[in-house]
Amino acid sequence: MSRGSGGARASDQPTASKADRVRQVVERAAADLAEQLDHGDRSQLDAFLTALSRFHRYSINNVFLILSQRPEATRVAGFQTWRSFGRAVKRGEKGIAIFAPMVLKPKREASNTDEVTDDRPRPRFRVVYVFDVSQTEGEPLPKLDRVGGYPGEALLRLESAVTASGIVLETVDSLGGALGVSSGGRILLRSGLPPAERFSVLAHEWAHELLHQTHAPSERPDKVVRETEAEAVAFVVSQAIGLETGSASADYIRLYRGDKETLMASLDRIQKTACTIIEATGEPDAGKAVPVTEATRAHASARGKSR
Repeated sequence: MSRGSGGARASDQPTASKADRVRQVVERAAADLAEQLDHGDRSQLDAFLTALSRFHRYSINNVFLILSQRPEATRVAGFQTWRSFGRAVKRGEKGIAIFAPMVLKPKREASNTDEVTDDRPRPRFRVVYVFDVSQTEGEPLPKLDRVGGYPGEALLRLESAVTASGIVLETVDSLGGALGVSSGGRILLRSGLPPAERFSVLAHEWAHELLHQTHAPSERPDKVVRETEAEAVAFVVSQAIGLETGSASADYIRLYRGDKETLMASLDRIQKTACTIIEATGEPDAGKAVPVTEATRAHASARGKSR
């Protein structure tokens, strides 16, 4: 088996050159995405958001690393995790390098003084390796009961999670052309929405509540950034449960505004908020090899003009 047969076999103290090479991959991937978005290529944005839905438990840097090394990856896990599923990494497969956190306690040196030393644990990172399901063989993975375009019980779980957070959720006959409205502790959804659309709109509006409504109006980002973040979260959460999303969300989003630093800041907020919603609704952990349906062509959305 090639180098990097799993997280458990990776070096606990990688050389600086190895870590530097991994960081360079992240930086190149981030710069490439920023450049693509600056030129209006939404296919790169769509691919990245799809990756976030598959790997929502991974950091932004690790998502970039996975995409850069294996763009077609759908389900990744470490060597030992795959073994727990009854699967083995195929001979000769090359691992996907990512960063894993490790906490080191500083050594305390004997001292005759009364000086207080800082003995708080200090975070460090090491390089470990994960593998895509296509690089493994063995027992079939458990199948989730998902129907494309229909959220099933996920919609009920999302509604319950929203109300459990203290937000009032109401369904009304008309919202002046809008599909949903968030007003700080209260979400209104238009009646008659198909289940998939209701799920996506509710995820969008809850993202507004989590990201923007907790701040004073003067402290919120501008409308373009707010709508970009909320719709990107809805896209990720919808794909995480297997809904068909297509290009409607990508057309709505304008993540290519601003420089690379602005883009990365927004992506980090999107990833964290999407993870919060996915976990609150009890969705499975995609980071532990649970299959997630890929996006297919979707129905047209009126969200672009109605929100």
